[in-house]
Amino acid sequence: MIALLTGNIAYKSIDHLIVDVGGVGYRLMIPLSTFYALPEDGQVRLNVLTHVKEDAFHLYGFLTLEEKDIFALLLSVSGVGPRLALNILSNIPARELKGALWEGNVKRLSSIPGIGKKTAERLILELKEKAGKLDLSTSPPSGTESPSTAAEALDDTLSALVNLGYKENQARKVLEAMEISNDTPLEEILKGALKVLVK
Repeated sequence: MIALLTGNIAYKSIDHLIVDVGGVGYRLMIPLSTFYALPEDGQVRLNVLTHVKEDAFHLYGFLTLEEKDIFALLLSVSGVGPRLALNILSNIPARELKGALWEGNVKRLSSIPGIGKKTAERLILELKEKAGKLDLSTSPPSGTESPSTAAEALDDTLSALVNLGYKENQARKVLEAMEISNDTPLEEILKGALKVLVK
């Protein structure tokens, strides 16, 4: 089982990247929090969770061990698969998620796209005690370079929002209403859009 990978970024997108390790390319699915913190290129070291099913073998990469741990915790809940777990981590930082679970904050959890009230309650019921034992004392690095043009940044942001469960028309309207300059980073655009959409 693969638990850690160190190599060069061969390809990077908002939901996955390919890491070249000694000439072999490993495809890893990632949450937005990891995407934000990745360098444009060069070497990267990722904590990996290997998820094996009868018909599939997938790798999930995280810059911090804390994110990997809480991702594994989410997968232990009945009805929560890797895609939903990534979606949760893309919409709420690991530390905030731990706090919401520990405090039983149904409202915060159910504001995440794809998580209804019943799922939020089930997450709290099953993970409250386990989340309290997780050590999330280290925070992930931040910052990443913006795409080369505002148009690319808008396209990438729209794609990210649709992947997170928002309707394309709704996401497009929010983006069109925002004031975005050519040098506005993708991370900033996405965070601004999410602030409007989660209200």
